Amino acid sequence: MTTVATETLHGLLGAVVFAALVVSAALTLLVSYRVIKGPTVPDRVVALDTIGTNVVAIAVLYSMLTWQGYFIDVSVVLAIIGFISTVTVARYVTEGDIIE
Repeated sequence: MTTVATETLHGLLGAVVFAALVVSAALTLLVSYRVIKGPTVPDRVVALDTIGTNVVAIAVLYSMLTWQGYFIDVSVVLAIIGFISTVTVARYVTEGDIIE
């Protein structure tokens, strides 16, 4: 690839990643409404899980935008914590007890 084509591709990729970062942040703010006004506890749990997933996506996109790879490690840890917390809350909602 020529230098001009490579620079254009990197500029386009940066613009798309930035747009995805803005959209993910906006959707996270919109989902927070469901956490506050959710009519039932399962609605709030799903909304919190969605926020956790969006935070992981935001960290990955920011890592891509700034070329700093350690945000990927942060994203993996956040995803693991989000999964464990979702399973724990779901168990509490269904059974009323976390640890037997």
